[in-house]
Amino acid sequence: MQFDRILFLCVANSARSQLAEALARRRFGDEVEVCSAGSRPSGRVNPYAIKVLEEIGIDTSDLRSKSIDEIDLDRIDLIVTLCAEESCPVVAAGARRLNWAMPDPDRKDEDLSEEERLAIFRQTRDAIAGRIEVLAALRDLPEPLDPKEFHASIRVPDIAEAARFYSWLLGVEPKDWTHRYVVFVSDQLRTNFVVLVDDGLELHHDTLYHLGVELADRQAVIDAYHRAVAAGFPVHKPPRTTWRGTPLHELWLRDPGGNLVEIYARLTPEELARMPADQEPELLV
Repeated sequence: MQFDRILFLCVANSARSQLAEALARRRFGDEVEVCSAGSRPSGRVNPYAIKVLEEIGIDTSDLRSKSIDEIDLDRIDLIVTLCAEESCPVVAAGARRLNWAMPDPDRKDEDLSEEERLAIFRQTRDAIAGRIEVLAALRDLPEPLDPKEFHASIRVPDIAEAARFYSWLLGVEPKDWTHRYVVFVSDQLRTNFVVLVDDGLELHHDTLYHLGVELADRQAVIDAYHRAVAAGFPVHKPPRTTWRGTPLHELWLRDPGGNLVEIYARLTPEELARMPADQEPELLV
């Protein structure tokens, strides 16, 4: 996701969009130009918004409620709307648009104490800050892979009942099953989904219990390795060709939560014909 200028937009430009502007400015610094506006600006920044921002050390002295008419929309390349109960402003701009709908924290009609009102604003502040962190992580992504299939698996207490449920849910009968697992392959969803019996036995990443992404061929797996290294993503095992079990070109990565992800490509008939007698893995880099 590419963007250099963000506009946070709501109706009054008093609370949510002001919180977003201040939080995004702190997160992005000089890398991104950040502003906020409203279609019917209230003319003031909500004092509770100011308080919860100052609680976390953000200077609010330059925040002010502004009209969208003050914004040069031709310079904006990402618009984020935050309205939930109102009709968010519609602007004729070519910028990408995201909708982070969330309730107005200013509960004017509710009989709340000062601390209760602050608590609602803190919740809204933290929710917006969390979304901004994800937005920042998605900015300037490395060149993406070209997945052909996504593999995922879960453990279930009753394998037969799970087979019945997921056949209905996915609209496809199982491709294969044993007494311990059932494999669904959905071409429509480009998904290889496995349910595994929860029998208390330890599962390892080299079984069906892992995440995985299928790529086109051997070179795509090698390229994925170099892209992962350049992006700083942890490599668990470098790319190699394995022959035992299902022959694959495979690369193992770790996601930020420590989950193992297999990046793999199936071997062509010509590649299978070159299987070594000892079936030992062959490193690709």
